[in-house]
Amino acid sequence: MTVQAVMNRKTQLILALDVVSRERALILADQLKDYFDAIKIGYPLILHAGLKIVKEVSALAPVIADLKVADIPNTNRLICEAVLGAGASGIIAQAFPGKDSLIACADCAANYGADLYAVIEMSHPGAEQFMAPLAESLARMAIEAGASGVVAPATRPARIRLIRSVIGNRIIISPGVGAQGGSALSALQAGADYLIVGRSIYDAEDPAACAKRVISEIHEKRPL
Repeated sequence: MTVQAVMNRKTQLILALDVVSRERALILADQLKDYFDAIKIGYPLILHAGLKIVKEVSALAPVIADLKVADIPNTNRLICEAVLGAGASGIIAQAFPGKDSLIACADCAANYGADLYAVIEMSHPGAEQFMAPLAESLARMAIEAGASGVVAPATRPARIRLIRSVIGNRIIISPGVGAQGGSALSALQAGADYLIVGRSIYDAEDPAACAKRVISEIHEKRPL
């Protein structure tokens, strides 16, 4: 079952579980699973805990594998097969290697009934140097390649609005809320479907209470 099929915008939040301890990851995932529509895990956790962590977290919530896959088509396919075969419901790949590389990811995702999200523009300041000028072209290519959606920065809501005008009703997931300074409400108003939140939640003294507060702040002003 794909991430889109199971994410129902209950909270419109995706947890970026960027910790490196398997034990901590599983505790946090279990503690926070009811406050997020999916959990995103990447290289730091997988490299420390092993690929089995994908299956373990997937038992608690839908997993998006944030590997930012960026290689030739055959290598992309091998990476996607490994993580989707381990239980991930979605995968994130970079768009910049080109359409053929992205199609390899999209085809693999389709074979596993999973979703592909293409990175159009990242949330850190450096993304403005090379990615931002190409964002519209990358967005069009991602849709042509068969991506389920794209990744666009919550730190720059105007960029989300621009990407939305290009991709129509495809999904936008937006990182950068919280520790990077992005505004949850501004990103949603600009057209994001889901917000990716990490450090500001899992590093909080009470992660569950912090997650509840973020949800409340969003939905008091923007009811679902």
